[in-house]
Amino acid sequence: MNKPDQKVISGGMLQINGLGVLIRGDSGVGKSESSLELVSRGWRFISDDVTNVKKTSADKLIGTSPALSRYFMEIRGLGIINIKQIFGSKAICKRSKIDLVINLKRWEQDKEYDRLGLDSLQEFEMLDVKIPQIMIPVAPGRNIATLIEVACKVQILKEKGYHAPKEISKRLDRNLEVKTKKQDKAK
Repeated sequence: MNKPDQKVISGGMLQINGLGVLIRGDSGVGKSESSLELVSRGWRFISDDVTNVKKTSADKLIGTSPALSRYFMEIRGLGIINIKQIFGSKAICKRSKIDLVINLKRWEQDKEYDRLGLDSLQEFEMLDVKIPQIMIPVAPGRNIATLIEVACKVQILKEKGYHAPKEISKRLDRNLEVKTKKQDKAK
């Protein structure tokens, strides 16, 4: 399938909150299990493990499942399952624009992670198109499906112009300004 405007990429895809979300990451990190949990919550399944990506004339990326594995998901311990047969046709989406890439990475003990969200926006480039990307560190006990849902909501808010880390930063700046003015008056 690899043509100048098409590519096969490692990663599964879902439609969450109207966003086409490509879920990538380390092998065995929980991509499929998280996707299964999201489908059980009512989001729509597109592909597991491998996604066909095509660039449109409008420089948008569309993700689909390879025909051979359409509707199927591999879950360690359960084997191959058919999402359409288990959850019904409403749980399936044949194709979607790719709006967001979620990159699941194993938690590294000594690594520093962005805790405020003030770092510059990460992007994933594919077929000369840049897609917003969020990296989620995965550790035991973290609810990855919930984090993916929230990441989608954060992306939707960013697209609408709202950015929580910037808001809290502005509040802190105003608070410091008021305290500084009070201290200056007290002198």
